[in-house]
Amino acid sequence: MSTISVLSTILLILMLLIGHKHGWQAFLGLVINFVLLFIGIALMAFQIPPVIVLIVVGTSILAVTIFTGNDDLAVTTTSFWSSLIVLVILSGLIVLVNYHAMIQGFSNEQSDEVAGFSVQIGISFLQIATVSMIFSSLGAIAEASIAVATGLEEVLEHQQLSTTQFLLSGFHIGQQIIGTTLNTLFFGLFGSSLALFIWFSQLNYSLEQIINNQILGQALIELLMSFLGVLLIVPVTTLVLKHRQLDKQNQQ
Repeated sequence: MSTISVLSTILLILMLLIGHKHGWQAFLGLVINFVLLFIGIALMAFQIPPVIVLIVVGTSILAVTIFTGNDDLAVTTTSFWSSLIVLVILSGLIVLVNYHAMIQGFSNEQSDEVAGFSVQIGISFLQIATVSMIFSSLGAIAEASIAVATGLEEVLEHQQLSTTQFLLSGFHIGQQIIGTTLNTLFFGLFGSSLALFIWFSQLNYSLEQIINNQILGQALIELLMSFLGVLLIVPVTTLVLKHRQLDKQNQQ
């Protein structure tokens, strides 16, 4: 068996032992999302506009991530709509930032790897960079939204809150996860870019060269956008859940 197969088997066994039914659902969701990503890459390779791929595949990945991660329909529905709202806002910001940052395509450090290939593939590298950045933020947004929605649902089950108290409770729950999420995203960036940092050190890059490096710039923008998405999801999830609660009360 290959290393990936062994690690995947270990992951599945541990998820079943610890999470039982939820562990199996999470693993199945992971597999489905991997297939969806592969389909998205294949569609873009066949000249399907990356924006269309993002709308179809990105929404599907978001739905799979959320609905396989929790059995509470109220929580998952709130999280899904909240995540979609934040995703739309974040997409606009990412398009604007990428347009001005010009970080798409390959950097000088990658030139040797693509020297023998043509980069005239008929697809906008700007759109590819935008789609990639949005995809990288999906997991953090969905996770934060589920955490806030679950916490607020627990609060609502035990006490009645005014609108102000409800909003403050949502912000308080969000404050508890923001710091942890930032550390998770930051150390994920540091771990994936460790070889690049060693490259900078060994080749004596100046501070100006490091700051303007295309690979590092793209990674930092992805980090900031993901964290911005987490910050936005807290108030949006709180407001969406409050709106759903008011609708439910009016129907009764």
